[in-house]
Amino acid sequence: MKSVYLFILAVFGVQVVYAQIPNNNCRIVEEGSNRPVAGATIQYKRNKAAVVADSLGSFSPRQLLGDSITRAVLLITAIGFESKEWQWNKGDSILQLQSAANEMDAVVVSGTMRAVTRSSSPVPVEVYSAQFFRKNPSPSLFDALQLVNGVRPQLNCNVCNTGDIHINGLEGPYTMVLIDGMPIVSSLATVYGLQGIPSSLVERIEVVKGPASSLYGSEAMGGLINVITKNPEKAPRFSVEYTGTSWREHNLDAGFKIKTGTRSTALVGINYFNYTHRIDKNGDNFTDVTLQNRLSLFSKINWNREKGRQAGMAVRFITEDRWGGEMQWTRANRGGDELYGEQISTNRIEWIGNYQLPTTEKLVASFSTNKHQQRSAYGTTIYDADQYIGFGQLTWEKKLGSKHQLLSGIVARYTYYDDNTPATLKADGKTNRPDQVVIPGIFIQDDITMHANHQLLTGFRYDYDKRHGSIYTPRIAYKWKLSPFDYLRLNIGTGFRVVNLFTEDHAALTGSREVVLLDELKPERSYNASLNYTRKIVVGQGFVNLEAAGWYTYFSNRIVPDYLTDPDKIIYANLDGYAESLGVSLNLDGQFSHRLRFTSGLTLQDVRTMQRDGSGRMQRNRQLLTERWSGTWTLSYKLGNSGWSADYTGSVYGPMLLPLLSELDPRSPKSPVWSLQHLQVTKKVKSGLEIFGGIKNLLNFTPDKGNPFLIARSNDPFDKNVQRDANGTILATPDNPYALSFDPTYVYAPNQGRRIYFGLRFSR
Repeated sequence: MKSVYLFILAVFGVQVVYAQIPNNNCRIVEEGSNRPVAGATIQYKRNKAAVVADSLGSFSPRQLLGDSITRAVLLITAIGFESKEWQWNKGDSILQLQSAANEMDAVVVSGTMRAVTRSSSPVPVEVYSAQFFRKNPSPSLFDALQLVNGVRPQLNCNVCNTGDIHINGLEGPYTMVLIDGMPIVSSLATVYGLQGIPSSLVERIEVVKGPASSLYGSEAMGGLINVITKNPEKAPRFSVEYTGTSWREHNLDAGFKIKTGTRSTALVGINYFNYTHRIDKNGDNFTDVTLQNRLSLFSKINWNREKGRQAGMAVRFITEDRWGGEMQWTRANRGGDELYGEQISTNRIEWIGNYQLPTTEKLVASFSTNKHQQRSAYGTTIYDADQYIGFGQLTWEKKLGSKHQLLSGIVARYTYYDDNTPATLKADGKTNRPDQVVIPGIFIQDDITMHANHQLLTGFRYDYDKRHGSIYTPRIAYKWKLSPFDYLRLNIGTGFRVVNLFTEDHAALTGSREVVLLDELKPERSYNASLNYTRKIVVGQGFVNLEAAGWYTYFSNRIVPDYLTDPDKIIYANLDGYAESLGVSLNLDGQFSHRLRFTSGLTLQDVRTMQRDGSGRMQRNRQLLTERWSGTWTLSYKLGNSGWSADYTGSVYGPMLLPLLSELDPRSPKSPVWSLQHLQVTKKVKSGLEIFGGIKNLLNFTPDKGNPFLIARSNDPFDKNVQRDANGTILATPDNPYALSFDPTYVYAPNQGRRIYFGLRFSR
């Protein structure tokens, strides 16, 4: 740990020399990065006179106001930024504008793997800036995404608080998470890695809903989340943010950038999260929230090359120790049967990079690689796993004439996985055999401008998996520009997913259930169609962005875990039938004047399976742990020019089916309508300091409300007093009147109630 302490001291020891600005000039800069806002318009509200800032964001107040005026109200507007009233006083020199990166003109890369404006992309892409997530500060990306419509962080275990991210009702393994466009968070990392991405590293997040396998391959079946990290050149010279809560959670982010050469700049960051206070408010003798101690180090470097060619590299290291279980548990009980606990130690390193070749053609080589080491104990079950993933691609971007923009590439993915379970044993049951798979592939995409108002995108990808053979994933997208403010998009595509249950489904590891595979699992396939409409409406000095979408996805070979047939087993098999996901969503975001801004979203969805029963008839079954409707909102208000602002944010979810263990199980078979709501107040200080605080979970909602208990048999976690008949069926007894076994998987919402938080952030 000595090197860690030295690193922290180095971060806080950095001293910044801030450039002075001549007293007769002012500058308009982007909030957070201090990047100049070129071409901003500055209007004197009294007489409507205006000037335009130069390429460095500078302007002269004297030119606008003369020498006699020492105080004035100025209205500042710029494309891509929120408008702002500035109570200017003579001597003021810097004004910061807040980026409006979720507006229609934001630059996106996820939909087509090319940098285009959001309005120009034939594939619908939702964009959320770092400022958006500051409305409800969270220590990780996993928690922050609860503000995104149609995206829900799902907890999967009451004891160790593992989770995944659902998009439009589909579970985490159907969602691909990228960092800077490269697949880096997958398989084992979907269980714990998402909670190790600090929000402070995020420049923006792009969300694509629906299959993206034609570009990104397996795991992009339900959608993708692309985390764009900060550009070192645009990042603040120094930044630090601390948040603490009344539950004794502590989160610290710090970072600085350094000039590493005449043409290179590096960004170095550290995130530390600590929660080590045992709380049991529901009285089941189990920790309500998993105790965690997590450290993440991050470094990113970009090189400025001739002709604007790309070159960059980033490294991230995460180490985490977490545990949950009975309140009296200590490390001496790890793996034993006296006190139940789930303890997980994780070490993970990630390395990503890209380099544009010095050729006349635009050829870009990219790679990502990660090593994930996990040492876990789930009660008496010891689970040790090692995973290595390497991904490489070479893309070629070529413009043909005035109508065709081609993108093609060759890709390869290598996966090594080894654990101490039967998953990596040979057929003899004795010899260890790590799973090693290489999946090569090629793809091509043509973005065709058919007319000034009509755009067509076609794509095709071919992958070869020795276990499953050839896999084809075509797609087509069409965009119709109805007017400068109206766009209609139609997307039709396919997806595929290869499966490793032991790295994707945490329920296969925790508790006392046995994993049963009825047959050799085949890869899943999906076929999707979606229709998207966007419109920007100008309202006085403000605007409203409207986005409506509808989708339908058909799945073949769907793998659905069966929790209900046998309470002691999880039975996996390819579905004898098919599955469907369909729904509609509506997003609204807008700004009225310069003070009030809002976002709101509503999603209606139905995720279901059609399966043959014993008589051969098709039966419709609703998917467990999937809400049929959900909504999100944010409401932000700035109190004049005082520096004070308030944010009210929240999400609400409709009922979902929950897994019960027996017909006698007294817990509710459905969740209630539930909501998480938050309130925050922020004060901005001119020196770059922000102080904020608020209340999380205003309604104090926890999933134990209305239920006699959450964890089944928490008083007997090793099933020592569970009695069974000759067939292994659990018997109802005076000690076990509901015929249950220990099971912590009845969970649908965070088990953390109302809490007060306070924080500060500073950047230069």
